[in-house]
Amino acid sequence: MASNSEKDPGSALAGAFTIHYFATASQYTSKNTERLPAPLPLSELYPLLEERYPGIREKVLGSCGVSLESEYVDIQEDADKVIHAGDEVAIIPPVSSG
Repeated sequence: MASNSEKDPGSALAGAFTIHYFATASQYTSKNTERLPAPLPLSELYPLLEERYPGIREKVLGSCGVSLESEYVDIQEDADKVIHAGDEVAIIPPVSSG
């Protein structure tokens, strides 16, 4: 039974959230996804990413959308929201159509 608790997906998410990077965000970070420490106020997401990936704020994040649990959020207007352990965040660059 101990091996089951070690592989419990809930315990794997303890203390972290998953962030997904798409298109230019993925290219800039060289990652599609990673886990970051939670809880994290939404207002601290960009500073944390800038610390990990210098220049990302100006070169990528300025034109990106952000979703928290499949809902778009505004980094400034929703600054009081908190990203909790087990949450999913996505950095979504603009999509062009033609």
